[in-house]
Amino acid sequence: MRKRRAEKRYIKPDPKFNDITVSKFINCLMNDGKKSAARKIIYNAFDIIEGKTKKPGLEVFKQALSNVQPVIEVRSRRVGGATYQVPSEVRPERRNALAMRWIKTYASQRGDKTMSQKLAQELIAASNNEGSAVKKKDDTHKMAEANKAFAHFKW
Repeated sequence: MRKRRAEKRYIKPDPKFNDITVSKFINCLMNDGKKSAARKIIYNAFDIIEGKTKKPGLEVFKQALSNVQPVIEVRSRRVGGATYQVPSEVRPERRNALAMRWIKTYASQRGDKTMSQKLAQELIAASNNEGSAVKKKDDTHKMAEANKAFAHFKW
């Protein structure tokens, strides 16, 4: 191996909940380095969630994240001129990253007014095992299931 492996960066927990996953989600949501705006969006979304579900926002967020995390995905693999979709397990860090990305993407596509409302709706839906982000996870799992025949190409 020529290059060194990139070392893991550790990020500080967010100030309100003292939680690293919330901090990572804030970073995921942030545009153009505007972290305070991203924080505002997330904290407002948590307040909206508490108003609607009568559950703590952080709890709903954690539940939503665990419902959206994929266990298995397909990866493209070239074998003798043909490309196969080979199912493989997802590493825990990647699981988290994918779940956050999917929630963010599908929240922004929702029809509500503000991003806080969109995010709140998507998180509530995901915590109840419904919504677009959960559908994406199910589709990913179905793809892996359908391509199980190519599992022997994994090495």
